Amino acid sequence: MNKLDNIKDIVAVASGKGGVGKSTTAVNLAVALGTLGKNVGLLDADIYGPSLPLMLGVKPGTRPQIKDQKYMVPISAHGVECNSMGFLVDEDTPMVWRAPMIVSAFKQILTDTAWSELDYLIVDMPPGTGDIPLSLAQSVSVSGAVIVTTPQDVALMDARKGIELFKKVDVPLLGVVENMSTHVCSNCGHEEAIFGSGGGESLSEDYGTEVIGRLPLDLTIREQTDCGYPVVASSPAHAAAKAYLQLAENVDRRVGKLHSEGSTGPKITISND
Repeated sequence: MNKLDNIKDIVAVASGKGGVGKSTTAVNLAVALGTLGKNVGLLDADIYGPSLPLMLGVKPGTRPQIKDQKYMVPISAHGVECNSMGFLVDEDTPMVWRAPMIVSAFKQILTDTAWSELDYLIVDMPPGTGDIPLSLAQSVSVSGAVIVTTPQDVALMDARKGIELFKKVDVPLLGVVENMSTHVCSNCGHEEAIFGSGGGESLSEDYGTEVIGRLPLDLTIREQTDCGYPVVASSPAHAAAKAYLQLAENVDRRVGKLHSEGSTGPKITISND
């Protein structure tokens, strides 16, 4: 049996550029969906710069066990099954590979992981819209994509490119996440839109979708992530954790709406090239 048959819905978390908090969003979204009672897997598709092992607090040197001499047993962290190139190489080892090798590695991690019965597989896509993310999107037909951006113009410009990529490969857009929407002072709690405001709303209106999450620039998120404890797991009562939970609820709602409208489940197409 194909292990991907165990997965109900595949959701890509993507961005047009790096540095907008995409991986942090993917990790907390996965943990938040688990909090909602979903069985969740998390796949790190950023082969060049895998960061999920650190964010999930997995001990360096941890390797997946091998089942039936082929399948990698996913690592479990914070109630989420996960796999990453970061589990297969030393953390200081650079991936000096050309695009065909990167795509091949991704396909192997995806298809040769012994995923359990999952409601969601969250795929943390690599940043950008070059050859690699395009190839990945064409290889894996996902249920929908979440685009992560920050409010400033340069990030929004690249987010549009990310949306256009998914449009070209017929992947439904679940919505826009405006990360670092406001900054919350850790001393007084004052909230300020230091990167501007209204960018996510404008972007979502242009593409006929909605802002499904507004996430603060909060010191707690950074501190907990660096320690390997996603804020949703470590501080569920924190305002930032509640924002991620709201995002998870919106993603689940949007995917359910797609199914009610007749959208089919995920299909996997692996070429022989």
